[in-house]
Amino acid sequence: MKNIYLFFLLVVFALGCGKDSEKEKPNKLKLTTHVDPFIGTGGHGHTYPGATVPFGMLQVSPVNGISSWDWCSGYHYSDSIVAGFSHLSLSGTGIGDLADILFMPVNKTVDLAKRPKSRDSISYKSHYSHSNEKAIPGYYQLFLEDHKINVELTTAQRTAYHKYTFKEGDDQTVVVDLGFAINWDNPLETGLQVEDAYTLSGYRYSKGWAANQKVFFVAKFSKPITSQNLFADGEALQGTVVDGNKTAIQMFFDKGNTNQLQVKVALSSVSIENAKTNLETGDFKFEAIKTGAEDIWQNALGKIQVESTVDSLKTMFYTAMYHAQLAPVTFSDKNGQFRKENDSIVTATNYTAYSTLSLWDTFRAEQPLLTLLAPNKVSDIINSMLAYYETKKILPVWTLYANETNTMTGYHSIPVIAEAYIKGIKGFDAEKAFEAMKNTMMQDERGLHLYKKFGYIPYSLLDESVTITLEYAYDDWCVAQMANALGKTEDYEYFLNRSKAYRYLFDDKTGFMRGKSVDGKSWNEPFDPKHSNHREQTDYTEGNAWQHSWFVPHAVEDFISLHGGNDMFTSRLEQLFTESSEITGDNISADISGLIGQYAHGNEPSHHITYLFNHANQPWRTQYWVRHILNTQYNTTPNGLSGNEDCGQMSAWYVLSSVGLYPLNPASGTYEIGSPIFEKATIGLSEDKTFVIESENVSDKNIYIQSATLNGEVFNQTNISHKTIEKGGVLHFVMGPNPNKNWGVK
Repeated sequence: MKNIYLFFLLVVFALGCGKDSEKEKPNKLKLTTHVDPFIGTGGHGHTYPGATVPFGMLQVSPVNGISSWDWCSGYHYSDSIVAGFSHLSLSGTGIGDLADILFMPVNKTVDLAKRPKSRDSISYKSHYSHSNEKAIPGYYQLFLEDHKINVELTTAQRTAYHKYTFKEGDDQTVVVDLGFAINWDNPLETGLQVEDAYTLSGYRYSKGWAANQKVFFVAKFSKPITSQNLFADGEALQGTVVDGNKTAIQMFFDKGNTNQLQVKVALSSVSIENAKTNLETGDFKFEAIKTGAEDIWQNALGKIQVESTVDSLKTMFYTAMYHAQLAPVTFSDKNGQFRKENDSIVTATNYTAYSTLSLWDTFRAEQPLLTLLAPNKVSDIINSMLAYYETKKILPVWTLYANETNTMTGYHSIPVIAEAYIKGIKGFDAEKAFEAMKNTMMQDERGLHLYKKFGYIPYSLLDESVTITLEYAYDDWCVAQMANALGKTEDYEYFLNRSKAYRYLFDDKTGFMRGKSVDGKSWNEPFDPKHSNHREQTDYTEGNAWQHSWFVPHAVEDFISLHGGNDMFTSRLEQLFTESSEITGDNISADISGLIGQYAHGNEPSHHITYLFNHANQPWRTQYWVRHILNTQYNTTPNGLSGNEDCGQMSAWYVLSSVGLYPLNPASGTYEIGSPIFEKATIGLSEDKTFVIESENVSDKNIYIQSATLNGEVFNQTNISHKTIEKGGVLHFVMGPNPNKNWGVK
């Protein structure tokens, strides 16, 4: 009997422990708790803290109301005044636009007739404190001190939800100001209509970085509108409909028996009717939507699970995972329709159309990361680029709200397509994609006529000639790889030959890529490799010769031979990191930031450089400098990014480098090995397949790879293919405090 009693107690104890562990397990794995959306909102990170879901259509976020470079996203952590909450935001760009469809709850009647000349004269603005502000994935909260209103925001994929809690007894009103604009944005035509007691709709046409932006919206309120004040271009108007250059409305609501007011808002690039279709049906289930958004983020963040005893590393990693999945953004409506810059309405059939394609930045690491995290979205992004291609028969450069901004150099849709195809990602028409790649590189715009004529771009005929030539050479190589994969031998040989354009610009005496004259012999003089002149009368884009002389990712071995071999190459490469950080010139690019010597981690052209040591038989130098960058260029404060986030690129570098991988040449289908910082990183490839990277003895001092095995077999190389990772398995590193100069050396 005693034994039976003991057995019974053991069973109860075991079941109790099981229940407790089940309760604890979700908390241990709740990855959203490691995300801090305020990282990057200070300094020059240019991120926003507001609510969105992965690649969501809406980014509902606070807007400070200042037009300045560090307010490109609409928000900067140094600020303490908010003008309202907009529904479209840019994550980490170097140019400001959007902040469209501004909502602001207030507790008094405000004068919307006066058009503010600066933020100081905005009648509905409010002070706030970071002590009463909160942001987690999919949710944002801010207390408006001047209006005594608590604002909470969350989103579904195409619908934003607002919850306003007013002080008991206060007036409950909401301002919607379609004339509000910051940075490059300028409203051209706007309109508002109170459709019924619960519904406001409208449109906003504007010109800015996106030259033809048309946004339509609908808003549903949880309480009836009892009255409204309408304004157009400084004039108060009667009725329920208003149109003009700058329109605004203040709506007043029945206090009823609650001090809460909820709103849900949907947008469309096509029409108000499409916005209504995009609007989530049902009641105002704010908490349910918030929970749903957090669950979506939990799944997105869990595509890579890392293990570390250092909490700050997990915060930096999962915040980087978060930032890397904010853009591109969903652009097509529920019915598949979307507007292009020529005002044609097209339908995305069997794919979701995306916009905010910051390709000069994201082709380097953001897009390669998505081939691991969300390969289905990669094919959708390519289908979107092919749709934009149809407008002018040229692939996108930098697409904002379906507008081609032609911002930055090169045509880096091309490596994105080549990489996807080489990695086996389907879901797009490869022949059509190749036709678009070839036609783009054979047209004459943006210096291609010079490139085709001379084999390079002479410095006297086009600014930024060195950067543009090097990037076109890489794009050519990517076209060649796609041609080869499709059996197009003649095209392969033509573009492969053209991809050697970097040879024209290499000066073996100095070791730099330099501006060359029309005669093909003389250099641009005088020459100072530290000189920067931002975007004009310069041979380099947002940088100098030190930062732009290393971009030959497709022919590293030949590039090393031009330097005279491994010893000279690695000596010059090491000098990049140890040279003084002085930048010379009267118009220095603000994008040159995050300096280690002359290496500038705050801007994308430097991002692949540390991995070049791998190709010159000094992988321990790659390991040293990668770890140095991980340790010094990222932190957990609002200033935690050393440069513009640029739609995920800055964070994607961290995600991949921190697990020990980096795509030096994305379209090669391989990743370089660096210096992993986590004890274990598990990449989820499918429901039943993972690729695990283990780092035995890893620490802040044990940064060097001593040995490695792949699935138990000796692994002694400094790169690994995407196809190998796709098979699943375990890559195991043994780490130590001193370089093993035999590992990974050919």
